[in-house]
Amino acid sequence: MSRNRKAGTVTILPNLSIIDIAEEGKGVAKADELVVFVDKAVPGDIVDVKVVKKKKNFAEAVIETLHTASDLRTDPFCQHFGTCGGCKWQHMQYDAQLHFKQKNVEAALQRLAKVDTSSMEPILGSAENKYYRNKLEYTFSNKRWLNSQDMEDRDDLEMNALGFHVPLRFDKILDIQHCYLQAEPSNTLRNQVRGYALRTGMSFYDLRNHEGNLRNLIIRTSSTGEVMVVVVFAYVEQEQVDGLMEYLKINFPELTSLMYIINQKKNDTIFDQDVITYAGREYIFEEMNGLKFKIGAKSFYQTNSLQAHELYKITKDFAGFKGDELVYDLYTGAGTIANFIAGSVKKVIGVEYVPTAIEDAKFNSELNGIANTLFYAGDMKDILTTAFIEEHGKPDVVITDPPRAGMHTDVVERLLEMEAEKIVYVSCNAATQARDLALLKEKYEVSRIRPVDMFPHTQHVENVVLLNLIK
Repeated sequence: MSRNRKAGTVTILPNLSIIDIAEEGKGVAKADELVVFVDKAVPGDIVDVKVVKKKKNFAEAVIETLHTASDLRTDPFCQHFGTCGGCKWQHMQYDAQLHFKQKNVEAALQRLAKVDTSSMEPILGSAENKYYRNKLEYTFSNKRWLNSQDMEDRDDLEMNALGFHVPLRFDKILDIQHCYLQAEPSNTLRNQVRGYALRTGMSFYDLRNHEGNLRNLIIRTSSTGEVMVVVVFAYVEQEQVDGLMEYLKINFPELTSLMYIINQKKNDTIFDQDVITYAGREYIFEEMNGLKFKIGAKSFYQTNSLQAHELYKITKDFAGFKGDELVYDLYTGAGTIANFIAGSVKKVIGVEYVPTAIEDAKFNSELNGIANTLFYAGDMKDILTTAFIEEHGKPDVVITDPPRAGMHTDVVERLLEMEAEKIVYVSCNAATQARDLALLKEKYEVSRIRPVDMFPHTQHVENVVLLNLIK
């Protein structure tokens, strides 16, 4: 039994054994009846922890002393680990990450949907667990996050930063030197842009006061070797804009697409902003399974290109197409899944609420000579009406890949009314997927489950579920 001790007003819980990983990625321990979630703890650790937040039945804590390190631990490879919130599991061996991802999916489906997971298929790990992302968005800030060394050397500190938000601090940016998420020229581009901005005296954005010129840097790469750069400015000072754009054009001749945006809003979303092409094309191309996909500044595309191909192959396998099916692809995005499966079915109808994504989906079908797809933009629950189904036909298979929040209950109701023979549910959030599966159990039974790791070194995991209509 552990005993609390207090150091001043700080509560220390000594000699806790980390016994599990919670869905949000923290280690789990018990101090008597209190469940303790411990940041950066790994099952098998024995630790003293400092409580940072306490509720009636649980507490959140950080490691104060690591007495015994778990066999599942490994040395983080990134200098920014521990401050950056991007890769929270770098300190855990990759095989262990996969084990706990699968376990958390299993627990969510069992607990929230009472699904029998005994035949669950093994999680598919990512062949690449460094430099696997095809898109990163960096933030400029005049309020750099200061580490303990910076606090000691306060004289003449450079306060401008280009990097990522520090967890729970919207106004503080960690200045990134090297990121292992995206392959070159990503790191060189970011560091060169920062250097140019500092040399020329360009102002970095103040996230609290909404002042300053440079806001964001978006870098997209593709497996074809094409590269897109988008710089987001807060106001128009055309001489500065042209200066940075020309610098990038000259120093990075390999860029396929060089663009900028003037965003004067108080939030960073760009979907309602005009994108101005400075040099090259307005898009880059991605390739998958012999198909080409156009990727613009605002396009939806899975950020792990290689693993997205594996995810779609599993989705297609679960659907078990014979060739004569009518398929509804819900939350189709840029029509990636719809176009991927089009050659294996009679017809695919994709539905997505973002109009620009639907335009990309139509373009991608035309680009690949695919003539058996139709795409509609609008709210899912408003489009999937009885009249729509009468016009287009009752689907044999529904593929649904909703955002993290899962499907609206009205959409679930439409699925229950449609009674497609099969539903393949792709999800990036096992908890909301389980919630929806519990509703679909009225008419469907789960027959296959397989998690897919799209984001190594994070707690996030995709999961594919096949549901069959109960006869």
